[in-house]
Amino acid sequence: MKTILVTGANGQLGMEIQNIASDVKKFNFIFTDIPTLDITNEIELSAFFEKNKIDYIVNCAAYTAVDKAEENEKLCTQINNNAVKNLVEFSKEYKIKFITISTDYVFNGKYYIPYTEESETSPNSVYGNSKRNGEIVALSYENSIIIRTSWLYSHYGNNFVKTMLELSKKHSEIKVIFDQIGTPTYAADLAEAIIEIIRFSEDVEFKSGIYNYSNEGVTSWYDFAKAIFRITKTNCKVKPIETKDYPTLAERPHYSILNKSKIKNTFNLFIPHWEDSLSECIKNHKK
Repeated sequence: MKTILVTGANGQLGMEIQNIASDVKKFNFIFTDIPTLDITNEIELSAFFEKNKIDYIVNCAAYTAVDKAEENEKLCTQINNNAVKNLVEFSKEYKIKFITISTDYVFNGKYYIPYTEESETSPNSVYGNSKRNGEIVALSYENSIIIRTSWLYSHYGNNFVKTMLELSKKHSEIKVIFDQIGTPTYAADLAEAIIEIIRFSEDVEFKSGIYNYSNEGVTSWYDFAKAIFRITKTNCKVKPIETKDYPTLAERPHYSILNKSKIKNTFNLFIPHWEDSLSECIKNHKK
């Protein structure tokens, strides 16, 4: 039985993989996070890989505090770049297939045609730059898959959906940006896609390279918030505002729609529409 190491297992995506792992009979999973395996520590990693036979690494670990990254570049780089380098080096040594998660923030958001995997990257934040550098490191290994995603949410962890629901308990009206366009990604759908990619790799071959993944459809943060309140029947008004009216330390991409043709065609994936997945997430959240 092949063994999959999942790093960053206590985050949104890692938790969603844990949630489905018991139903995946073909694989054995090892879930780790900082308390059990510090992927920035080469000595810890060396001892771990000497002790454990790993066939796949799914790296869900990431520094995702986009604004804090502007003031904590060293820590952001350590997790999003240096740790990836460590995992890649051990993957090379032990011939492990490596999958890591990247972001739409590798683009500057000024290109108004859906981004393909070949689109030019031009990050405009410390976070985006650290993730792009992590991609470059991963691409140095011939058995690496990089999955770029956007607007990730889940009923686990901290995210836009849970923030909106919490704010609605305290305020009768919320201001939300309407001029940033993208696609939400339900972490449970991405988790399923990752497992399907690994299954495909077992049956056919490991298709290295960069792939885009988000749910289907397009929306704004404003419309996303409206959908959250509509589905939950929450009585909270949403007022649209422009990005300039909500200044942040890190610049956000105004347009971050990902073209997903490559991942769908390569791995024969079905990707749900974002509103259908949002309904599913909220149903699970209520449970």
